[in-house]
Amino acid sequence: MKLVRFGEFGQEKPGILDANGGIRDLSGIVADIADEVLTPAGLKRLREIDPQSLPLAEGNPRLGAPVGNVRKFFGIGLNYRDHAEETGLPIPEVPIVFVKATSSICGPNDDVLAPPDFKRMDYEVELGFVIGSTAKRVPVESALDYVAGYCIGNDVSERSLQKGGPGEWIKAKSYETFGPLGPWLVTSDEIPDPQNLDLTMDLNGERMQTGNTSTMIFSVAELVSYISKYMTLVPGDVVVTGTPPGVGMARNPRVFLKPGDDMVLRISGLGEQHSVVVAES
Repeated sequence: MKLVRFGEFGQEKPGILDANGGIRDLSGIVADIADEVLTPAGLKRLREIDPQSLPLAEGNPRLGAPVGNVRKFFGIGLNYRDHAEETGLPIPEVPIVFVKATSSICGPNDDVLAPPDFKRMDYEVELGFVIGSTAKRVPVESALDYVAGYCIGNDVSERSLQKGGPGEWIKAKSYETFGPLGPWLVTSDEIPDPQNLDLTMDLNGERMQTGNTSTMIFSVAELVSYISKYMTLVPGDVVVTGTPPGVGMARNPRVFLKPGDDMVLRISGLGEQHSVVVAES
């Protein structure tokens, strides 16, 4: 299934894509794509519904982030070997886990705000996964059973705010609109191997990032297992899993985002994100 949330910001309705790519309104069935809807029982209920029996969304509605009521939003630093190498930093021995404020989450095609004092904004195409079952100290071998589905994430970052050390990453990555997710939440049954997905990021029509999740240092299963040792993950928690090489800060010359820039992110099977950077007055 490909699940979506559509409508104005803060008023999104739950939806599901039909065989023709049309958005079918699930609001008569569930309140949101969140919480217990993401559990195995909740997803089973949705699978039993014929999308053609649901109302078709009219026009071309805005897409919101494909999961609502996110309690925890994590990122993973330096999780692609070639990205770690391009930054000149050591290969991590354990996952580098940081927090992005949930208020940074926005839709896949929403504008990304550029505050006037942010001069080193950067892009990061990332595979995101959404937890579907409460996970506490789960073994790697069964960790993927706790994942409801996958989506595209863009871990937008203000690089100047990362200079203060690991504790400063939350400031660098949490501004409003710095966490575009979507367009869809693709349920895990449609992504049998999350470690074999192509990722790309184009900036103003030029390819900047190309990668495959097979080169992740820590797999999705390893990340679920590792994080769940230190905190309980619950349905709706989101983790974006790191970025392949080609980020702006590592290029020569460096490339940082500016108002008017056009970003297109793609991951195989997960659709396409399209964001424009706009100046915030």
